[in-house]
Amino acid sequence: MPLATVSAKERGETDRLLGAVVAQLRTEGVRVVGALRAYEFTGANPHCNSDLWLVPDGPVIRITQDLGAGSTACRMDAGALEYAVGLATARMADEGADLVVLNKFGLSESEGRGFRSLMAGALARGVPVLTGLTDTHRPAFERFAAGMETILPPDAAAILDWCRTVAGPGAAIADEV
Repeated sequence: MPLATVSAKERGETDRLLGAVVAQLRTEGVRVVGALRAYEFTGANPHCNSDLWLVPDGPVIRITQDLGAGSTACRMDAGALEYAVGLATARMADEGADLVVLNKFGLSESEGRGFRSLMAGALARGVPVLTGLTDTHRPAFERFAAGMETILPPDAAAILDWCRTVAGPGAAIADEV
């Protein structure tokens, strides 16, 4: 099962690494599908917003909802997240993919929702999956991966080497109907 994770120590570094890796792979003709953290924030509480850019060509979808100035926390917009998952899943089915890259295996995925179904579907088709991972969600990820994951160092060259080994142009095709 070609499944790998990467975890960087500095805040935002995993997102930057995955973004750089995806950009490089796309220039090499690798068909990448998934979702990465978008860094273009708008609104009064940018620390609270979470926007996902659907790879390879958008759109950007806000997956949090602003609960107002008196709120102490922002909340996940489950409908927006599931919409993003649906778009990415349809893109993989319609256009095919050589690799799925996701910004993180987070709370939703830990609970069996979010991009977990896309990950499982990709792996079932033989499409490799690369995802960011934090220590908070590592136990749930390890249960999902059942010991089949590769833990990559937070190094672009090492991540690219893994990606090039497991995925390349034409490695996987769209399902035939």
